[in-house]
Amino acid sequence: MNQLRAIWAYRYFVISSIKTEFRSRFARSSLGGIWMILHPLAQVAIYALVLSAVLAAKLPGINSQYAYAIYLMAGILGWSLFAEVFGRSLGVFVDNGNLLKKMAFPKIALPLIVTGSALVNNFLLFGAILIVFGLLGHLPSLALLWLPLLLVTTLILALGLGLALGIINVFVRDIGQIVPILLQFWFWLTPVVYVSSLIPEKYHSVMMLNPMSGIVMGYQSILVYNKAPDMSMLIYPLTIACAALGLAFFMYFRANEEMADAL
Repeated sequence: MNQLRAIWAYRYFVISSIKTEFRSRFARSSLGGIWMILHPLAQVAIYALVLSAVLAAKLPGINSQYAYAIYLMAGILGWSLFAEVFGRSLGVFVDNGNLLKKMAFPKIALPLIVTGSALVNNFLLFGAILIVFGLLGHLPSLALLWLPLLLVTTLILALGLGLALGIINVFVRDIGQIVPILLQFWFWLTPVVYVSSLIPEKYHSVMMLNPMSGIVMGYQSILVYNKAPDMSMLIYPLTIACAALGLAFFMYFRANEEMADAL
């Protein structure tokens, strides 16, 4: 409860820090925040050009010559949110060590700033994707109302895992070097650029052990096929997400005072 009160007391600090981050990131950029949209869309374009000829014919239920690009954008939307929150939470305490030494504020505010910034980026990307979908003739349906569930699940999972590893990273800096490499493998183990049906049936259960598989497939169900996600695929990711967040808070409360000395 003390942490919740502290977060509420510093709510304006969190909001102003998110605004300051955006201003400083694009201070001398003529395109500003548009770069946050162009980077993932460029990634989609590259994958679409390279792989569409191989996989476009294997997307059942989509009658569009841009089927694979639509499929990619749906997966990238979910994965980019997870990767940004998870990746930035990993070094959030180490990167802000000097700030923590100079200012007295709850350390838990830093992951909230990261989460808020990532959410703004993801909303901008989502808006851009909807515009591209409209230009390609793929109009979304009321299935979009399921997106908040997937968004919250993604945030909890990314924040839980990122915060837990970020605390360990304060004491063992090798974590900050190893995890980004593992994150690249994680991306290819998630059905973002390929269809899950391409995985042999005997390995399908192994693929679903990856909590991001069910989440990304949920994004694809909503944005590509205009239908509600399979709730049975979200039970496992949500369970892992809640367990990870619980572990992260436990570690935070135990290591809160020691982190200041280690930094």
